Amino acid sequence: MTAYDEIVSRYFAAWNSTGDEERAKAVAAAFTDDARYTDPLADVRGHEGLAALIGGVQGQFPGFRFTLTGTPDGHHDLVRFSWELVSSADGSAPVAGFDVARLAEDGRISSVSGFLDRVPSA
Repeated sequence: MTAYDEIVSRYFAAWNSTGDEERAKAVAAAFTDDARYTDPLADVRGHEGLAALIGGVQGQFPGFRFTLTGTPDGHHDLVRFSWELVSSADGSAPVAGFDVARLAEDGRISSVSGFLDRVPSA
């Protein structure tokens, strides 16, 4: 497992965490205190903002988990990876995208720029 794989694994542990206490621990393990997450639908900062965003997404997609597609790659302090949001009930994946994360010196994520490749139609 590369350092990038480990970082992405912590990222998905945060996004797939359940319950406030587990989520808070997973977010703190994956992200710096002042981390920023930005995608077309969200722009949040800090552990509280990230935890609230993750909880909101889980509330909107109950029974779904974020899964890695492909292999993370990176250079210097950047890592990019693709993902899908997959239903545990039927395996469907209505949402997919890729993220580019900037890493802090301690190996945690300091910022994420997210891109949505597939979203459900309204």
